[in-house]
Amino acid sequence: MSKLPNEHKFVDLSDYGRPIARIIANSLKETSYTPIHVTIGFVISGLIAIYCILFDYLWSAAFFLILKSILDAADGELARLKNTPSYTGRYLDSISDIILNFFIFLAIWYTTEVHLTYSFLAFIGIQLQGTLYNYYYVILRNNSNGDTTSRIFEYDTPFAMKGETQENVNLLFAIYKFLYGAFDKTIYMLDPNAYKSKRFPSFFMTAISIFGLGFQLLITSMMLVLGYKDYIISFFIFYTLLIFLFIGIRKFL
Repeated sequence: MSKLPNEHKFVDLSDYGRPIARIIANSLKETSYTPIHVTIGFVISGLIAIYCILFDYLWSAAFFLILKSILDAADGELARLKNTPSYTGRYLDSISDIILNFFIFLAIWYTTEVHLTYSFLAFIGIQLQGTLYNYYYVILRNNSNGDTTSRIFEYDTPFAMKGETQENVNLLFAIYKFLYGAFDKTIYMLDPNAYKSKRFPSFFMTAISIFGLGFQLLITSMMLVLGYKDYIISFFIFYTLLIFLFIGIRKFL
């Protein structure tokens, strides 16, 4: 199942794991496993990848980063297959992503000679990249009758959906706001009128999908196995400058 109607679909370069994710989701459809279980699975995969980075098992680290990306897609697929969308799953997914990203870059810093300040800047950079991509993607989904579990503006605590408790939604939303609030506000300040766009061209969404977490993990994995671990942090710092290019293109379009 897709987050978008067929007429609005685009080639998502960060979503390369979707075919395998669908296989995983379909295999779990008639079982007692829930999307939350799959989310826990990608957290475990991410933690194993961090361990492998710390001890220089770089091929294994790359494998588990890619597996994490695949499972990250599978939890949403399973939620749509079972018709059990939830804000609990949506916020738990995002919270897990940002915490894992932080420790991935911390592990890269620890095993290289890059200064901690630059590692922090790279982490901020990838979060801003992902926030910009998600901002445009969520606008597109909301304006084209796609999946609306993610909201354009995460200002107020949403009402719990069927099958989840309001207490869990309240707690996870509060954590989400604490971790993502500054990134959301920064991107909104840089492009406050994007939500007025009726749609974005497919080629534009494909181009900006290089900011998606899956593509970021793919780049990281490739640099690890090719022997460029020392350059990962500096790469993502400069990669962040493309934010201004994409915002400029969006405004031109």
